[in-house]
Amino acid sequence: MKTLFVHQNFPGQFLHLARALGAASPQAGKKGSEMGKASVIALSTKSHPAPQGVQLINYAPLIAEQLQSAHPTPGAPFSELHTKLIRAQACFQAALSLQAQGFEPDVIVCHPGWGEPLFLRDIWPRARLGGYCEFYYRQEGADVGFDPEFQSDQGGPAAAMRLALKNASQDLFLTRMDQGISPTRWQQSLYPAAARSKISVIHDGIDTDIAKPNPAVEMTLNGLGLAKGDEVITFVNRNLEPYRGYHQFMRALPGLLKRRPKARVIIVGGDGVSYGSTPPPTMGKTWREIFFNEVREGLDLNRVHFVGKLPYPTFIELLQLSSVHVYLTYPFVLSWSLLEAMACACPIVASDTAPVLEVLKDQETGLVCDFFNPMQLQDRVVALLEDRSLAKALGDAARQEMVERYDLRRVCLPQQLQWLESLRASAISA
Repeated sequence: MKTLFVHQNFPGQFLHLARALGAASPQAGKKGSEMGKASVIALSTKSHPAPQGVQLINYAPLIAEQLQSAHPTPGAPFSELHTKLIRAQACFQAALSLQAQGFEPDVIVCHPGWGEPLFLRDIWPRARLGGYCEFYYRQEGADVGFDPEFQSDQGGPAAAMRLALKNASQDLFLTRMDQGISPTRWQQSLYPAAARSKISVIHDGIDTDIAKPNPAVEMTLNGLGLAKGDEVITFVNRNLEPYRGYHQFMRALPGLLKRRPKARVIIVGGDGVSYGSTPPPTMGKTWREIFFNEVREGLDLNRVHFVGKLPYPTFIELLQLSSVHVYLTYPFVLSWSLLEAMACACPIVASDTAPVLEVLKDQETGLVCDFFNPMQLQDRVVALLEDRSLAKALGDAARQEMVERYDLRRVCLPQQLQWLESLRASAISA
């Protein structure tokens, strides 16, 4: 059976599934194979290394730039949908080229969030189409309007129109999708009822053989020596921004450092924006600077360490020696970092938001706090630093939860392969 992956940032969420299929491909290890004979191909706008056995076809930015010049961008709020349609047409052209070389997929596995796979069924009508259903925007009950400090203008008909346009490409895709996959029940629940019945809940999976406790861990990070047993508070974002509660964490720090005079705080993340908007020019250049400057007079700067983005092995070592890990988020997509921290048996304080509460139970596998209450966040962190027996019990239970329900090799990847097989089976019978 032949599989086509489509993801603008491949491999993305398909890393483990693509790796498993690539390893089983007859073309694994061969270079320069004819497209018609390839078993696993990926279309992407990025040039990240592909798993062995997967042929990566990079179709952008050249085609997209040509289309952009031919179709000038309309004004807001239509520009986002316009951009997704440009990506879809660029992907369509790349897929036509693949077809001309003899490639006929039985299954297409794609992420529809950026628009790329919209027209692939027009090229390969017999192929079965599977989608990674990550997030569907809602006016209530999710990220929009959740934080009034930054989203005070998100209500009313104008907001509803903007969200409809954000969802429009997914709405078109969902009518063509045969089956979908979503990492949490909450993320699945955001989708329209007509599509929801086609979406299976299967998490991407955490490699608990790598993300695991290490009582002997020690490391040097930016010249700072750290070892298991040091009082270390960790906070991790891909980028430090309000969507992941960076502002609330920083506001808790002055009091937290006063209450724990030996604690060190390690903050991991970049200066960019992964979600939401960039700061208004009147506020400053980056969210990291803005909220650091807001509280810097109350911080012991010798104990607060911004370390930027870390290589994955270093990141895991940091989690392994963390005394308390803090994870905050709007109701939005769930970060792998929370589950990796749980797999490392970190004592965790997390926000009481969806879908966090789906994987972390208060007083059982961690402690939760009100996203908007920095004082409560302080109290929860201090409670775990003071009661190490409680911290260990919660961390051990968190680890067990990850092993039993979210382990990559023994739970999630087998479920993903079974899901893919159901797509393949329907292709055979069609």
